[in-house]
Amino acid sequence: QVQLVESGGGLVQPGGSLRLSCAASRSIFGINVMGWYRQAPGKQRALVADITSGGSTNYADSVKGRFTISRDNAKNTVYLQMNSLKPEDTAVYYCNLAKIGVEYWGQGTQVTVSS
Repeated sequence: QVQLVESGGGLVQPGGSLRLSCAASRSIFGINVMGWYRQAPGKQRALVADITSGGSTNYADSVKGRFTISRDNAKNTVYLQMNSLKPEDTAVYYCNLAKIGVEYWGQGTQVTVSS
């Protein structure tokens, strides 16, 4: 079992920045993908960005150019740097770890973009 613990959410004004972190409880071996998803009230959970163990990244169109995903394999941690935040980025953000045959989720962290 792997526990994922997110941090870094909060309230920010439009145009501001936040950095989310997600730490895994133990080392992650083998091919895997770590990612961030978000779920706004009344909407389905959707992919924001993900990054493979090899460093390849993928972004939702709505965040391209504003968000950057990165990972530190030595710290078993994935980050999401969010810049130029918009009210429509408001959601609960969830960390995800996917390996062949298994998937883990964090508990979620709230991001609210409002003036």
